[in-house]
Amino acid sequence: MTKIQAGTWVEIEEVILKPEQRAPSLPEDTRKVPYLLRVSGFLVEDAELGAVVRIRTIIGRELQGILKTVNPGYSHSFGTVVPELLTIGTEAEE
Repeated sequence: MTKIQAGTWVEIEEVILKPEQRAPSLPEDTRKVPYLLRVSGFLVEDAELGAVVRIRTIIGRELQGILKTVNPGYSHSFGTVVPELLTIGTEAEE
């Protein structure tokens, strides 16, 4: 594997709650999976993907987790367009 250099922007993952630790009031499909934390930051020491590493976040926090991604991007969205919402605010003008 390729070593990733210290100082590289990366994403780590840490298991916060194992499935058996999750609240019984959760839906069953949610309760079956671990509750994960994903955080981006700068790699503190050279490492390989899949290794347990430390990162320093933009605000200076140091966290430890499994190195998952190098130069992570953003994949979130606000979903599909809701046509009924497109004219809100313009109806009053007419």
